Amino acid sequence: MKPPAWLFRFLLNLWPPFLGAGIRVKRLAADFSDIEVQLKLSFGNRNYVGTHFGGSLYAMTDPFFMLMLMHQLGRDYYVWDKSGSIDYLKPGRGTVRAHFRLTPETLDEVRRHTAHGDKYLPQLLVDVVDQQGEVVARVHKTLYVKRKKR
Repeated sequence: MKPPAWLFRFLLNLWPPFLGAGIRVKRLAADFSDIEVQLKLSFGNRNYVGTHFGGSLYAMTDPFFMLMLMHQLGRDYYVWDKSGSIDYLKPGRGTVRAHFRLTPETLDEVRRHTAHGDKYLPQLLVDVVDQQGEVVARVHKTLYVKRKKR
């Protein structure tokens, strides 16, 4: 049995890599279709020049698309992170946020591509934005999805 969204959010916020970096899950939809994550600039995630450490920016985006898809598709699917990359577009200062969304169209596409047991590698994007709404970094994620044999 998977925990309800409120409990999952609570546990993610206590997860040592997130807790240590100052990453907070601010909102998690009950159906796992929408997640908002934030990272405040602090001594623990500041780099040598006083802006957000790039590793913390990537860490705040790393597991969410995989977790969302796992919960949305259920136990009949394998879902793994296959690859990821990040483009740093401007220095991150202050509080930054990432807003993850999985649309019904994306879920339909995944189900359609995996219906006959084929693997599918959806590519998803999320922007990390600052308090002014400007994009600080763009994260590209490729997932591995395959329907389990019955």
